[in-house]
Amino acid sequence: MTLELRATFDRLAPRPVHGIAAVLLPYLGTGEIDWESFERQLVFTRDAGLDCAVNMDTGFGDLLSPAERSAVLDAAREALGPGTRFYAGAYADAAPDPADGYAESIAQIERRGATPVIVQCRAMHAMPSVEKAKLYAQAAARTEAGALGFELSPRFAPHGEIWDDESFARILEIPQLLGAKHSSLDRSLEFSRLATRDRTRPEFRIYTGNDLAIDMVAYGSDYLLGLATFAPDRFAARDRLLAQGKIGFLKLNDALQHLGNVAFRSPIAAYKHAAAQFLHLCGRLPGDGVHPKALRRPGSERLMLLDCALRLELVQDVDAVRDQRVTPFLRQVD
Repeated sequence: MTLELRATFDRLAPRPVHGIAAVLLPYLGTGEIDWESFERQLVFTRDAGLDCAVNMDTGFGDLLSPAERSAVLDAAREALGPGTRFYAGAYADAAPDPADGYAESIAQIERRGATPVIVQCRAMHAMPSVEKAKLYAQAAARTEAGALGFELSPRFAPHGEIWDDESFARILEIPQLLGAKHSSLDRSLEFSRLATRDRTRPEFRIYTGNDLAIDMVAYGSDYLLGLATFAPDRFAARDRLLAQGKIGFLKLNDALQHLGNVAFRSPIAAYKHAAAQFLHLCGRLPGDGVHPKALRRPGSERLMLLDCALRLELVQDVDAVRDQRVTPFLRQVD
């Protein structure tokens, strides 16, 4: 083992984790938002022990209108109750000037008592590092209690971008940014982010968005994951095992990672339909509807998802689930 690799593995130790689930926004077969199921999913996630994030990629935030995002914020506040912390994506696509767009979005979020997560916009792509960090600083300065940044691989959505090292270093210097969600799907880059964070601003949280390497929590990351919306209770149980230093963390993490490997296959953006399929299969949703513009998986996906659910002990009557929620969908092609 090289010294560089040993330094990486020396990070592995029992630790408490801040877990946030990017909550799926479910839809009815008519193409309308299933508000009742959405609120149940929020409550289930909260009661499991995770924080909720709405209007993120998993919640089709980039496909929603500003009015729909506001309605999501209202539904989340109502479902979670007063005083419950939650997070919400802040977008700049509603205004010609990104700074103005973020200001309005952040104001909407904070009026509901939520923490903004500053979602990238396409205008950032052409900005040099100094200007990009300046825009983040302007947006974060609008917050009362701070915000999170967000870097997203374009493999998830076209508005996403992975920061270069200089941009990340400058973003670390913004005091109102309390952390950042890192969704590059690249372990080595995330380890680099952690090392830079440890050297320069140890209290800054790196929230892994790597659904293909969810064990990054064992090496210093927290998480804000779309995968966590599939099984919030299992993620919370895994986190408790890690905090206690129990070997069972590895077994449960492996079962959750199996689900992540199935659900986040290419095209990655279709994972949201896989989430709806999985939650329907497990009896948590009445159907598997997603946003009308979202990518979809074939019905045969349910065969693999059933195996994932069995590994996580989320299905009791296997024959009934197979007959009612798998077999009827096998010839379905979306």
